[in-house]
Amino acid sequence: MDLYTQAIDLITNPKHTKWLSPTLLAFDTLLCTLIIWKIPYTEIDWQAYMQQVAQYLGGERDYTLIKGGTGPLVYPAAHVYIYTALYYITDQGREIARAQVLFAALYIGVLGVVMACYRMAQVCLNLIASVLVEREGGRWSVVGWESRPLSRVLGKILAYFWMVRGFIFLLRLFNDCFAVGALFVAVYAYQRRMWTVGSLAYSWGVGVKMSLLLALPAMGVVLLQALGWQRALRQALLMGQLQVVIALPFLPTNALGYLSRSFELTRQFLYRWTVNWRFVGEDVFLSQGFSVVLLSTHAVLLVLFLSTRWIKPTGLPLPVFIRTVLQSPPLSIRRQISRHITPSFILTTILSANAIGMLCARSLHYQFFAYIACATPFLLWKAGLHPVLLYAVWTAQELAWNVYPSTNLSSTVVVACLAVQVIGVWWGARKDFDDANSAHGVDKADSYEHPHVE
Repeated sequence: MDLYTQAIDLITNPKHTKWLSPTLLAFDTLLCTLIIWKIPYTEIDWQAYMQQVAQYLGGERDYTLIKGGTGPLVYPAAHVYIYTALYYITDQGREIARAQVLFAALYIGVLGVVMACYRMAQVCLNLIASVLVEREGGRWSVVGWESRPLSRVLGKILAYFWMVRGFIFLLRLFNDCFAVGALFVAVYAYQRRMWTVGSLAYSWGVGVKMSLLLALPAMGVVLLQALGWQRALRQALLMGQLQVVIALPFLPTNALGYLSRSFELTRQFLYRWTVNWRFVGEDVFLSQGFSVVLLSTHAVLLVLFLSTRWIKPTGLPLPVFIRTVLQSPPLSIRRQISRHITPSFILTTILSANAIGMLCARSLHYQFFAYIACATPFLLWKAGLHPVLLYAVWTAQELAWNVYPSTNLSSTVVVACLAVQVIGVWWGARKDFDDANSAHGVDKADSYEHPHVE
């Protein structure tokens, strides 16, 4: 094998991620050190978090009365517990550098889990290169590699974009960092078929920030097909029980107040902070009709993905799938479906649900890029689009999210890039399970219609 072939194999063969991951994490650790050392910290919400924690430690248990410099406490109680620990560790929030070091460790941990999720899904870790390869006959082949010198330059730029995800962690200290970490821990646990661990991790993440509810439909679909409705229901109850435990100190004082603040679905967003809908104008942004359109679009997209992509492991159309949800198919069929719930399917389903939610969100703020940045490489890879388009979407998204304050153009690009990812992953997953379902679909459907036959 010549040097060129070895280099191509190194950046396109998923087996090398086993040792590439530690190398990249070590490099990123160095990058985090440089960021903390050279780039000034920017105060946004940290002091407000500390003020709210101080009130909690002072004995306040009515959620509606806990406030900080930037407004009332609007996150579930796991957020309070995490920042209570940080309150003590950082001398009541005064040791910012110490907090940045802790968030740097969190960032490296989250990045490591994301890499592990990608590896479990058999995705080449170097996605900058992997968007230039395609699967042919079980082997990885390079698509026009030698004829695309520009791709090599863009690859270096995009690799840098991927590595600077730590800025949201290190220079802002947002609670989204903990939420996105919990989400990917849950994904990884599900990929390893550690269902209870994954459910607890996901519920804890929801207890930090309700944004993770965007992935809930996908979580339910994955559990339902992997475990059957009875075991899936137990996982759902476990998630709910953890939420009760998290909220327990606040429920006796004002349970309704806790729920209304922690999971407020009617919150009025400010136009000046929106990253995604600046281009529609303030009047449209604040209108009830616009909210209804976004909610309806969200529902339609979820039904579309559910009916055409997320239940493909069963090989059943949606009406038949719904009729059989509360039935117990033969054990052989349940096992066959469960085997189809692969690490790749789990990652695709959960990240696509998250992307749909982000696309239809009433307002995205800059910290939401933590969720998007970790998902975009996989979604673009899964879409299977032309490499030039992949690079264009990735670069445009990075540039748009780095515009502050947002403009009509930048917000248009943000929405367009999310739309490309949603449409792309829907199209890219169109042939998943086709071979397996064509071989077993008829027998499987017949077994569902006659569940007493084993």
